[in-house]
Amino acid sequence: MRSLDLAALLAAGSAGGPSCLTSTTTLEPAGGRHTSVAPAKFAARGKKGGVYAYEQRYLGDESRYAVVIDSKQSQLNRAEVALAQAVEDRHPLLSRVPHVRVSYERDGAVEHYYDLTLPHRVFDGHIRAGAIDGQPTTQTEAYRAVRDATPANARALLETSPVTLVFGGWDSSRRSRQGRWRSALVGEIMGFVAASRDQAGALAEPTPALRGGARVDPVGMQINLNKKVMTETATRQQAELSPATFGEIVKTASGIKPGETKSSSALGLGGIPPTLDQLAGVACDTIIRTHVLSFATLRQMRFGAGVEGDAACRALLAALALNALARSDAELYLRANCDLVEAEMPKVRLDQRGGAFLDVEPLSIDAADLLLSEALAHAEKAADVKWSGLAMRVTGNPDIISGAVETDDNS
Repeated sequence: MRSLDLAALLAAGSAGGPSCLTSTTTLEPAGGRHTSVAPAKFAARGKKGGVYAYEQRYLGDESRYAVVIDSKQSQLNRAEVALAQAVEDRHPLLSRVPHVRVSYERDGAVEHYYDLTLPHRVFDGHIRAGAIDGQPTTQTEAYRAVRDATPANARALLETSPVTLVFGGWDSSRRSRQGRWRSALVGEIMGFVAASRDQAGALAEPTPALRGGARVDPVGMQINLNKKVMTETATRQQAELSPATFGEIVKTASGIKPGETKSSSALGLGGIPPTLDQLAGVACDTIIRTHVLSFATLRQMRFGAGVEGDAACRALLAALALNALARSDAELYLRANCDLVEAEMPKVRLDQRGGAFLDVEPLSIDAADLLLSEALAHAEKAADVKWSGLAMRVTGNPDIISGAVETDDNS
């Protein structure tokens, strides 16, 4: 089986090259196929708590319902985090990837955030609201060049925030000339559930089961407090409680009449009897992780380096995407009660046009590092690309960090 090499990426970055590279892996619950997994939860309008997302998909020739175990956005986030961790660990190669850093000072410590993990990448509000050397970020020549980049010449983005070109970004708040970059890399994890049909024989959407939640307090299963004690207890902890939780406790305490007491469960005191009020896991007979790298997307970009130089820049971006993919795939970390393992080696194939495909070896982290190193060296020669790590230092607006509040997660 052929290894994916620089020559293949250069061909993919040239006109008429492969449209996509696809990586597909069958997964299974770490505890065995008899165990359930916890899919991703989504907020539903008008409903409390979270819901699972079911879609109709084809598994082979059969129409089935599948549940979203990890969404496209979440899979991209995991790839971004994998790159960010390598940068923070001062990886000798990945620390050279250009990136933007926003620094905030909070409680006497400095916190750093990067375009690699900020939700809007280089166009994120934290970057735009900050300052560079005392000048508002949006008024600096360097940042204006990034915002003015277009597919006709994306050089400024390539040398400031290449992750925006790989994972996508939208400068949606700008009055005009909004940069819109679709993600060249997409992925998801879907779990196929047992097919069930209604009385008419139509495929029926699964109904999630419920599981019991409980808490045991060895001091007492129910701890009731009067208005004074509950209010004082909450006030002493106010700095550590979320505003929503503190407000709930104060509201409960204010309704306690003289001589009465009420449950202090909002303070984390007392037990909770077993009740079926939480979404249970979902049994899946097949779980599939899929990623697609679109070379067709990368070929829409030019970098002012001529035909060969532009192809070298696209190959560099493809190698960066594959590096992020290799690193994120190596860490099957999703959420509690959703531990998965690979049931087989990933199947990677390169589109050859006209219905033909070429199977290639899956990339290990070491192989992905070597490929990125070769792609960068070639881009330096063919397109005079300069990657030297931290490309833009932004001082965060202190008024923004002071307004940051953690909210309760009800999903």
